[in-house]
Amino acid sequence: MQRRDFLSLFFGIASTIVMMPLSALAAVWNKAAFETPKLNEATQSLAINNEMPSKDIEVIAPDRAENGAIVQVEIKSNIPNTESIAILVEKNPTPLIAHFKFSNGAEPFVVTRIKMAETSDIKVVVKAGNQYFTHSKNVVVLENGCG
Repeated sequence: MQRRDFLSLFFGIASTIVMMPLSALAAVWNKAAFETPKLNEATQSLAINNEMPSKDIEVIAPDRAENGAIVQVEIKSNIPNTESIAILVEKNPTPLIAHFKFSNGAEPFVVTRIKMAETSDIKVVVKAGNQYFTHSKNVVVLENGCG
C-alpha cells in the first residue's frame, strides 16, 4: 500500500469516527419542539401530557430581570426518579428553552442562563416515570432580551 493511499484511508476512517457522535446527538435533538412558536405545540412534541402541579420542583430565578438577555435560573427536582427537566417560556419566539435528560443516579439539578423576550412565567416540567409535574415562576423583564 502506498503512503498516499494509506493516509487517505486513515483520514477517512478517522473523520467517520469523529462524526458518529455528532450524528447520534442530532438524532436525540427534538427539532420540532425547539422550533415551534407555540407553548402547547412544544409540550406536545415532547409528549408531555396530564401535568400535575408540584411543590417538589424548586425554581430559583429573579423576580425582576434587569436584562432579559441574561436571566439566571436554577432548577432542582425533589421528585424521586426524575428522568428529565424541560424549561419553557411562553412569551418567547420559541418557548422551549432547554430539555435536560438525566441518567440513573444523576442529581436532577440545573443552573443555566436563559433569554426572555418579555415578562412571562418560566415553566418547568419534570418527567418521573410516566408522570409529568410542573411548577412556574413569574419573572418581570425590564429590558427586552430576544429580538
